[in-house]
Amino acid sequence: MPEVLDQSDIDALLSAVSAGEVESDAEQAQIFSRFRRDLENVEIKEYDFKRPERISKDQMRALQTLHDTFARNFGASLSGFLRTIVEIRIAHAEQMTYSEFIGSLPNPTSFNLVNCLPLDGQMCLEMSPLIIYPIIDRLLGGSNQELFIPQRSMTLIETRLIQKILLRGMAALAEAWESVKKIDFKLGEMESNPQIVQIVPPNEVVVVIGFEIKMTNRAGTMSLCIPFNVIEPLIDDLSAQNWFMSGRNRGEHQWEKLISQRLSDAMLDIAGVLAETTITIAELRGLEVGDVIMTDKPAVSPVTLTAGGKPKFLSHIGQFKGNRAVKIVRAIKPSDRV
Repeated sequence: MPEVLDQSDIDALLSAVSAGEVESDAEQAQIFSRFRRDLENVEIKEYDFKRPERISKDQMRALQTLHDTFARNFGASLSGFLRTIVEIRIAHAEQMTYSEFIGSLPNPTSFNLVNCLPLDGQMCLEMSPLIIYPIIDRLLGGSNQELFIPQRSMTLIETRLIQKILLRGMAALAEAWESVKKIDFKLGEMESNPQIVQIVPPNEVVVVIGFEIKMTNRAGTMSLCIPFNVIEPLIDDLSAQNWFMSGRNRGEHQWEKLISQRLSDAMLDIAGVLAETTITIAELRGLEVGDVIMTDKPAVSPVTLTAGGKPKFLSHIGQFKGNRAVKIVRAIKPSDRV
């Protein structure tokens, strides 16, 4: 039987604690982890299991920076295609459940599925009718003055026209994601009612990137929904350090190749310097046709061939097919005195 304290023992213990003879142990928080942590510096935050956050803040910042590049490229592409200034910028980037995302969309709208090979699953791109119909009106030669936004599904002709816009968006999206992984974005099915499209379970976590599109006197929104299970294989590559280093190295390599190609086609002036000497200004003013200028260089000495004013080769002067020519003997070395 375990030993049981009576009332006198309890009173004795309480008086000993009050007198300081017995130290009371403070209750310590226990944090279970694979690694040892300093419990005094551990930050404890509330966690909502209904809205779990599966992507860190650094990875969200990397996603936001990546799609900021997409917004600039897509806006520039639309500006050239529509012959008017189109500005696209990121309005927000957050995590939510798929049911919350669907519930925030208007009906009808332009809800487009996006296949992203070699990744599994689908993304979805939604464009508001507030900007879709001004774009269609612009494509058909309208001026967007007093344009009425109909509350109906898009017709077949309107769908074909907006596909041309979305295909340019797929190209800009692939260009932006190329710094992380080469992904082939293809436009899938298009629906006007987002409630009937179920690409992931309602409780699945998705990343929603919201964009604001401005065109002359019209504005609207666009949303890109990225399910977590689609980008899960790339989640480690989305850390800020790895992503920026990868993008910077790849960008330097592309610029180096482009500059090399452009420089290879550049034109240079080349000249053969027979000899050099010095004369006075008075002698220069007195020169006439037929005068002979003497130099210290023998006639059989090699001629210096310069490219862009810089000595590059030693050559001999001659004649080829009735034209004056020089024959390159060798390149000028840094140790040569020319």
